[in-house]
Amino acid sequence: MTQRAALSAGASVIPLPGLDIGTDVSILLGLLPAINERFGLSEQQLAQLHPNRKKYTFIAITGVGSRLIGRTLTREAVSHALKRVGVRVATKSVARYVPLLGQALAAGLSFSAMKLLGNSHIDDCYRVVSEVLRQTAAQDTDARRQPPTPQAR
Repeated sequence: MTQRAALSAGASVIPLPGLDIGTDVSILLGLLPAINERFGLSEQQLAQLHPNRKKYTFIAITGVGSRLIGRTLTREAVSHALKRVGVRVATKSVARYVPLLGQALAAGLSFSAMKLLGNSHIDDCYRVVSEVLRQTAAQDTDARRQPPTPQAR
């Protein structure tokens, strides 16, 4: 995560219009699916789940409110994620044209925005997995509490 945030910071120092945003989108298109996969929340992994667990997972994803979990990510979805840190992204775009100090500020803002987005996505994935585990544990406990069916003599 830190390496990718540093890459974003490095790209923001170069004063070419659009390079920083393009780099950020590219970084996120690689980072977010990798995080999803690590948590077992990629689109392919979710497709292989048992129907009950899949149901709990999609309910948890909806509860978290993430558009980035369990889906194939597009540039539009990643752009929407960047809008969550829009003030930082806009500030770094303008700040980098100020000699020296502006470039340092842009790099710092870019680094912190990437870290914020990545860590926020990790937190969302963690909450989804925690909720699914809680739901499936509750379901298993309820199933064990059912009285045994009487056997025929």
